[in-house]
Amino acid sequence: MAKNAIIIWTLLVTSVCFSAFGRNAERVAKIYRGEIGVRELTGKNDGPRVKEYLASCGLPEGHAWCAAFVTWVFKQAGVEAVVSAWSPAWFPKSNTIYTRGAKDNITPGKADVFGIWFQNLKRIAHVGFIDKWGEGAFCDTVEGNTNDNEDTRDGDGVYHKRRLKSQIYQVARYP
Repeated sequence: MAKNAIIIWTLLVTSVCFSAFGRNAERVAKIYRGEIGVRELTGKNDGPRVKEYLASCGLPEGHAWCAAFVTWVFKQAGVEAVVSAWSPAWFPKSNTIYTRGAKDNITPGKADVFGIWFQNLKRIAHVGFIDKWGEGAFCDTVEGNTNDNEDTRDGDGVYHKRRLKSQIYQVARYP
């Protein structure tokens, strides 16, 4: 009897934890999707919305803002997460669920934060949200400070993109 009670309690707690994350993921996704189409004013990391994203990290206009966009979205959703415009800061070991080539990865999902490694900088230098991991070689993302060109890490707005999963270096999950 005690064993059954423990099993039921474990299932209940697990269910509550997963459903709570699911609600957060939906709330976060609704916010980042609502920003698709935001563009910089003059192409110099500026404009009213970009200013808000950067202010969420305590920075003025003119700075790269992909990570500030992620910070802003989580703050709007009321989700406790990293507050940083520095892309590598989004991947502490405690939140990292996926590293390209690792054996113990958890499948990324909606509202998880992805990072792209830039060899010339020897670090993660761009972040955004996984919108759908999907089957096959591609995933859907929503990213700030990007564009339609795959060859640059700087951009002019918030875009929905389809990326090769092989481009994704790490993924972090926030409650």
